[in-house]
Amino acid sequence: MTTPTLNPGLLDADAVRTSVDVVLEDFLTAKTRTIPQHHLPYLSGLLKDFLSGGKRIRPLLCVTGWQAAGGGEDTEAVFRVAACLEMFHTFALIHDDVMDDSDTRRGRPTIHRTLAALCADGRSPDQIERFGVSGAVLLGDLALAWSDELLHSAGLTPAQFGSVLPLLSQMRTEVMLGQYLDLAATGELTDDVEATLTVVRYKTAKYTIERPLHLGAAIAGAGPEVMEAFTAYALPLGEAFQLRDDLLGVYGDPESTGKSQLDDLRAGKNTTLIALALRGSDSAQAARLRSLIGNPLLDEKDAATVQDIFAATTARQAVEQMIDDRRTQALRALDDAPFTAEAVDALKRIAHMATVRNS
Repeated sequence: MTTPTLNPGLLDADAVRTSVDVVLEDFLTAKTRTIPQHHLPYLSGLLKDFLSGGKRIRPLLCVTGWQAAGGGEDTEAVFRVAACLEMFHTFALIHDDVMDDSDTRRGRPTIHRTLAALCADGRSPDQIERFGVSGAVLLGDLALAWSDELLHSAGLTPAQFGSVLPLLSQMRTEVMLGQYLDLAATGELTDDVEATLTVVRYKTAKYTIERPLHLGAAIAGAGPEVMEAFTAYALPLGEAFQLRDDLLGVYGDPESTGKSQLDDLRAGKNTTLIALALRGSDSAQAARLRSLIGNPLLDEKDAATVQDIFAATTARQAVEQMIDDRRTQALRALDDAPFTAEAVDALKRIAHMATVRNS
């Protein structure tokens, strides 16, 4: 397949997504052809299918960062780095689904559920579950290794590689820390809003928004002023992005989000929404929240009770206001940013897309 060309002076989001898809398709097709073992081509196909449903927000931000910092004529390297980010995200999601024991992702069975179904015949339930989880961990590890291969085959100059690699290493460390903090907080409900926002900054704001922008800018040779301007835009927007995700986890339409409204509540995710509800609740409401959230048997009636308490404590409205405030902060950061006009317009569109969405 041929990678579409991209006008360096005009960001075309659809062209970016198509270009990254082409890189991923070609890479996985080549892997399928060169791996003769019985099951690995099937696993490569699983990765290809899993990748097909993504929004490509990190690759889009990576290319946007590159263009905002001046870009260049050679787009192949930045598309491959962008594809590296999407492959890394695949690793993170597969492992995240294992840790959360999720049944669905993007409206389809998660990888560990798919692999468990593959070996269901003639095995005990424990063996089936162990195979699914173990296979998903391995497939996630494979995606991590292949993300590194995409980076190393991107054709970066030594100077570009020297700028990109430390940022990528920081991003990986930050998201692992964020995941650990999220895991440690799950099931331990708290009204400490700032603690929940710390998780958000590491797990989402830096990983999803800031570092992809930094990586693209690094390829273009950006200096500290550009990097700082991206941070001023990215961190509040990244927080708003995750806060919207938290609301969608409780109120979103499963047809759009691809997962049940019950998943996050059953898992006992300690979100900002829950912290605000606990902070604003009376003793009876708090006791009810603590008895329901984190209960693996929570049902639709229980979820409605939780939603009623969120409404009564104004927690939902407070999160909506936090999203609006952070989007406004991100947009104001663009007023004096040293970016091209086209990139500023694109970043404004991305801010809207990230915070006003139904999936």
